[in-house]
Amino acid sequence: MSIDLDGAGVVITGGGRGIGAALARSLAGQGARVVVADLDADGANAVAGEVGGTAVAGDVASEQGVRALVAEARTALGEIDLFCANAGVAPHGGPDAAEEAWALAWEVNVMAHVRAARELLPAWLDRGRGHFLATVSAAGLLTSLGSAPYSVSKHGALAFAEWLSATYRHRGITVQAVCPQGVRTKMLADTGTAGQLIMGATAIEPEQVADACLAGLRDGRFLILPHPEVADYYAVRATQTDRWLGGMNKLQRKVEHEAGG
Repeated sequence: MSIDLDGAGVVITGGGRGIGAALARSLAGQGARVVVADLDADGANAVAGEVGGTAVAGDVASEQGVRALVAEARTALGEIDLFCANAGVAPHGGPDAAEEAWALAWEVNVMAHVRAARELLPAWLDRGRGHFLATVSAAGLLTSLGSAPYSVSKHGALAFAEWLSATYRHRGITVQAVCPQGVRTKMLADTGTAGQLIMGATAIEPEQVADACLAGLRDGRFLILPHPEVADYYAVRATQTDRWLGGMNKLQRKVEHEAGG
């Protein structure tokens, strides 16, 4: 189901920069009333000031933080029509990554979505409509070499979005997952040489992700793919799994070779 953005009350987490900031500008440009939420208060204030929105500084990595955000947003907006669960973290490493890194990835990339839905659903179900947009990443459909916590938690984010859609779509709840590959943000820059090798050539600007989201919000499709080729990779992963894993391992070996000089 599409959403009329003119006058809609919208919350964007991780809205102080990158994809979140691009979404804030794009949605405000369509007439939405925007709450920009970010751990970085300066970033949230800057973007909110730019789009005529409301800034909320806070951490969505806790139940209390999400509850406070939703309460402040309702005070500002009256009701939330569209919630963009966009905040994310991508700690490096595999099983060797610290327990704290795994826990943070789970809290921000998955549980922030669960907790937002917990706060939003009662009112949405009462009125028979609500819209949830999850920034998942192609890592949730495929994988992310170099960051097991990111890959695993993004698969969890996708699974939760699918569950929400399957459970509530007949009651007026629209759920969508945006799954870009490389986007020219600080998160991509922080991946260093490996990230540039894997995603640099096809990386797009945050504004292109926002444009894809606008198109997706208009037609209501579940998967929003700013990189259309991800659909083909996803199909190969599902139907030719060993071929896909072999290709990913070949890419891993290339990364290791380049890193080794």
